[in-house]
Amino acid sequence: MKRKWLAFSLTLALASTSSLLYADADIDAGETKAASCVSCHGEKGNSMVSTFPKLAQQDASYLRKQLHAFKDGSRKNPMMASIAQSLSDKDIADIAAYYMAQKISANDLPVDNNDDDDKPAQTEAEKKAAMDKRMAEGSNLYRNGDIANEVSACIACHGPLGEGNEPAAFPALQSQHADYLIKTLTDFKMGNRSNNNENMMHMITKKMSVEEIKAVSYRISMMK
Repeated sequence: MKRKWLAFSLTLALASTSSLLYADADIDAGETKAASCVSCHGEKGNSMVSTFPKLAQQDASYLRKQLHAFKDGSRKNPMMASIAQSLSDKDIADIAAYYMAQKISANDLPVDNNDDDDKPAQTEAEKKAAMDKRMAEGSNLYRNGDIANEVSACIACHGPLGEGNEPAAFPALQSQHADYLIKTLTDFKMGNRSNNNENMMHMITKKMSVEEIKAVSYRISMMK
């Protein structure tokens, strides 16, 4: 019991220390420093391109973690690496604080354009029914996981509404672009997002089917 309380106390202490370290982050300065990010990530962090992530309302701890990973090369992306390497720790903190303070935009209902040429064309009603089914499957996977295939529920780390976990630096997912989510989960599954085979997301996604990835991504994109 004492060990459990000690671990809990240390966790709270670390979270408090982290908050103090970034208490002086300047949102206004972050807006100025994020000017070069607009072309890909949109005004106020709401990207208009579905393959570029929205940064608005994202947990600052997660944004800091990712920018530092781009900077030190532990996350591979030539474009982001060149940008992050020019940023100081204070710049990163300010930019992260700015984006966290913005409100993420809602998405339109996803459209599955992967039509199978061997199947008859679907009517609009059939397409809607198929999407409703897929969204229900995504919701179930997000909340309950896939026990048979040992796929953990997303809700455990990312929250009931995809709001993320700021102290743990688990990202907010709500209203993110479905196309970006599909690409990200696929990159984890294929090992392209992390060189560490013990990475939590790699361990989860490698057990997910392509259809499960698509279903949960569609569902998350509609969370608010």
